[in-house]
Amino acid sequence: MKSSPRLSLNNGVLIDQLGFGLYKVPPSEASSLVAMALGSGYRHLDTAAMYGNEAGVARGLGAAVDSDGGSGGSGESSPGLRREDVFITTKVWNDDHGYDATLRAFDTSMINLGLDYVDMYLIHWPCARRGLFAETYKAMETLYREGKVRAIGVCNFQPAHLDRLLETAEVVPAVNQIELHPWLQQAELREKHHRLGILTEAWSPLGRGHVLADPVVLALAAEHGRTPAQIILRWHIQLGNVAIPKASSEARIRENLDVFGFNLSDRDLTALAELERGQRTGSHPDNVN
Repeated sequence: MKSSPRLSLNNGVLIDQLGFGLYKVPPSEASSLVAMALGSGYRHLDTAAMYGNEAGVARGLGAAVDSDGGSGGSGESSPGLRREDVFITTKVWNDDHGYDATLRAFDTSMINLGLDYVDMYLIHWPCARRGLFAETYKAMETLYREGKVRAIGVCNFQPAHLDRLLETAEVVPAVNQIELHPWLQQAELREKHHRLGILTEAWSPLGRGHVLADPVVLALAAEHGRTPAQIILRWHIQLGNVAIPKASSEARIRENLDVFGFNLSDRDLTALAELERGQRTGSHPDNVN
């Protein structure tokens, strides 16, 4: 398998385009899955305070990285794997919005992760009716200036949320992590990201599995001799998105990473673009507070 390409954030920091998502991964399983993912070649991990598994991520990272270079999951060797080789994202949860609360939440995440810096820190949801995300982001800018995070950004921000944030922000968000898959393509928001220099990152990149059974996806999978998940992840890669699929088995972990040995044609991409139906598998950001 080829390794994931890296994309440049708007501050020059590099991020692997395909990462390993840890949403709904139980704390008891996080360490083994992280070690397995790193052993399979992933170098980008996405967790959050709300997931409750930051400590498990720390144990998995520790199992893969040590003073001798580290060892990967499933008994595979990962010679020379260092902390700086792994891009780690975590997020501030809705209950911790506000300047001081965000700083305290970050300290707690750092203790759980056992790290002295994270590569990216994100606002998990805008919680717009609470009106605190600008203060939350100011705290994140402080962490960024202090070198405790290499990049900062947001999740689930709609165009109006971005406009409000940029009225006071001094640092343009590096990413906006949003629900994005062939049934919810968010073209208007992706275009706004492009204009502002914000990278689009897809959570639920496979539509929580629902899109895998779409007849168009199944036909393309048969045509290319690939799995439906590989077709959709390849679509994300060719659109320029960062994608963070979750997997709970070694076979699926490897399958999701094995998407760099083929290309979708313009005809394929058009067929997938026509699947847009505005269908969310998660909450609309305006309804989360």
